[in-house]
This record gives sequence, C-alpha cells and structure tokens, in this order.
Amino acid sequence: MIAINILIVIVVLYIMACGVMYFFQEKFIFLPQRTEKGFTYQFDQPFEEKYITTNDGIILHGVLFKAKDSKGLIFYLHGKAGSLNSWGQVAKTYTDLQYDTFILDYRGYGKSEGKINGQSEFFNDIQTVYNELKKQYSENKIIVLGYSIGTGLASKLASTNKPGLLILQAPYYSMKDMILHKYTIIPSFIIKYKFETNKYLKDCKMPVIIFHGNQDDIIYYGSSLKLKEEYKKTVTLITLNGQGHFAITDNEDYKKEIQKILEVE
Repeated sequence: MIAINILIVIVVLYIMACGVMYFFQEKFIFLPQRTEKGFTYQFDQPFEEKYITTNDGIILHGVLFKAKDSKGLIFYLHGKAGSLNSWGQVAKTYTDLQYDTFILDYRGYGKSEGKINGQSEFFNDIQTVYNELKKQYSENKIIVLGYSIGTGLASKLASTNKPGLLILQAPYYSMKDMILHKYTIIPSFIIKYKFETNKYLKDCKMPVIIFHGNQDDIIYYGSSLKLKEEYKKTVTLITLNGQGHFAITDNEDYKKEIQKILEVE
C-alpha cells in the first residue's frame, strides 16, 4: 500500500511538473533583458535605431550597423538571452567585411514591446521585419544569420523567402530534439516551440553554411552532423575545433572562414 501511495505521489508530481513546463515554458526557453526606451547605446561604430510595427500593433526595435562601402546586409538573429546592448558587439566582424548588419531584439527584449506568446507569432514578427529590410536592400544581397535559438528562426525565414545565403551558428536539429537529448523524461507533446530546423532546410533554395563547435555543451554538435547528413548537397558544415557554445563570432577560425565566404558573396 505504501509503495502504491508513493507511486501515486510521484505520478502526480510528474504531471504537475509537466503542466508547469507547458504553461510557463517561455520563462525556461527565453531569457530577455529589458532596456529603457530612452537608453543610449555606446557602440563604437555608426548605427541607426529602427522601429518596426507588427501586424498586431507591437513595436519591435533593432539596430542597423553601417559599413563604409556596403556590399549588402546581414540580418542577425541572436540567441535566447540578453538584448542588443550586449549582442551589438558582434556587428563589427561583419561591418569590417563591408556588410551592413541589422540585429533585432525579439518581443520583450531590449526596447521591443510585448512578450513572446507563441511560435507562429514569433515567425510573423521576423517576416514583418524582413519585409521592411527588403525595402532598403535587394533580397539577393541579404544574408540571414542565426545563432543558437535564432537558427530555427533564420531557417524558417529562409525557407519562405529568397535571401542570398543562410548561415547558422550552433543550430539545433529541432527544439524538440535538443530538449529531449538533454531531458529524456519530458514528454515531447508539451514542447510548444518546435523550431524544426530539419524541416525548414528542405525548402531552402540558397546555400546553407553551418558553423558548430565540437565542444558545445548547450546545443550538442551532433545536431549539425545530423543536418549535414540529411542535406548533403545543400549544407556545408564547418567544424570549429575546441569551440564551445559561446563567442563563436570571436573564434579566429570562424573569422577566417566568414571572411572567405563574404568575399565571394
């Protein structure tokens, strides 16, 4: 009888834990940093703040970093934590290579209004911003670059548009795959944010280049190996030996490879 009671308690606690993860998973997945509307950025290169209104009236904020002699635009979709105040530092790598760089703060991040409530809303926001960028840049001169959680967003965007190139830094095969790789006891049906990179790449007609550190302990390196195996003809995988999950843009091997790539574009 005691054993049965203990089992019932365990099952109840498990169901309660699953409920918490389902209804509050935004708090587990996204770690935004808010910034006051009047905050002044101290970036050491030319930039312009942009405000874009979504279909439901939310105002999103991003920063456009300008290169001296621009060859095109990199639309950079950042990771799950922080805000533009910290992510803006990556832009110099690309502006030094003559590419303007636009970095967006998602809903609830930085100066962007609202909060993330669902996957489709998230995708619609990114598409709205992309449509605005196309008013200023020819689409074949736009490179979509996603890092970490931004890789699923970048892949989805590229799959329904025609940018010149898609670059993924430390992508997951899918959000479900990544979570279940770490937490095998979580039932897959409670994961609301699927971010199915593996499916989006099927519809990407442009070249796809993946960078992934083989010492990544956040998004396991095998994610990129699986994507490469599935899309041998369209995906180029560049392994960064000894690289972990963070500071990929600062990796010297990455800088050498991205310079080669952007010189060709």
